[in-house]
Amino acid sequence: MKWIDLQVLTTSEATEAVAAILEGYGANGVIIEDSADLTREWAKPYGEIYDLDPANYPETGVRVKAYLPAISWREEMAAAITARVKDLTAVGLDPGPATLAYRLADDAEWAHKWKQYYHPVQVTEKLTIKPSWEAYSPADGEVVLAIDPGMAFGTGTHPTTILSLRALEKVLQPGDRVVDVGCGTGVLALAAAKLGAGAVLALDLDPVAVQVARQNVTLNGVANRVDVRVNDLLKGITGPFDLVIANILAEIILPLIPDARRVLSPGGRLIASGISRGKAEGVKGGLMAAGFTISDTLVMGEWFTLLATPGGDS
Repeated sequence: MKWIDLQVLTTSEATEAVAAILEGYGANGVIIEDSADLTREWAKPYGEIYDLDPANYPETGVRVKAYLPAISWREEMAAAITARVKDLTAVGLDPGPATLAYRLADDAEWAHKWKQYYHPVQVTEKLTIKPSWEAYSPADGEVVLAIDPGMAFGTGTHPTTILSLRALEKVLQPGDRVVDVGCGTGVLALAAAKLGAGAVLALDLDPVAVQVARQNVTLNGVANRVDVRVNDLLKGITGPFDLVIANILAEIILPLIPDARRVLSPGGRLIASGISRGKAEGVKGGLMAAGFTISDTLVMGEWFTLLATPGGDS
């Protein structure tokens, strides 16, 4: 099968929005090449990163790469995607250069390009994520999540996911009922189950992501506690849940807040992630206006994850 290899040069704060735009045009995931990774001080004992080749990264900014089926590609899509990226200024994001390059690629090249970035990585005190095809011997007490991104990409090592996992490890209680909104390949849902959640509902609007998440659930042996469904955010979901996880764009978290509060049990917790630095205060304001209390803020570079609890009235 032939693919169109798309590459958009942008900024860190616009990365998630650019990814969403590309997914809207048929990409089932993205590869993020952030020039800041080459000079970042990575925390120990977790958050380690393997040797990086500068040749795979832009000199400045962030390169967001995606693969679209060539059969669905039209030349005019390049101009339309570029225009949408540049229009991110309308929602307060700086898209940077907002330049797009594209070329034809085949299956073998597609597979090699993203697998070269993916190795086992310890992301919290307890959790390590590894590709399903690599052998790994865990230490005592270490919890391993085996992930095969498949056609949905998403290896679980993006800062927004790492922050979500660290927040999850802080607040999850044994037996919790958890819902993961926008589950992607299922990393957070798997982590919740392996850290002791009683039942996990994983939701995503993308049927491809749901298919891959289901495969990862089976791969990790937690199919008895993780239910993966196609769903638009929390629409039609009743709960109650002890924990809501939403690792999505700030622009989607804001309208999600009322439904998150509706499905949370008394004393429940919300993990809101995928929030760029410029959007953090807006999301905090939206949460507090809906009666949430911000209990903790986790930060990695330009990314914020908020822990919040609802008030008594809903």
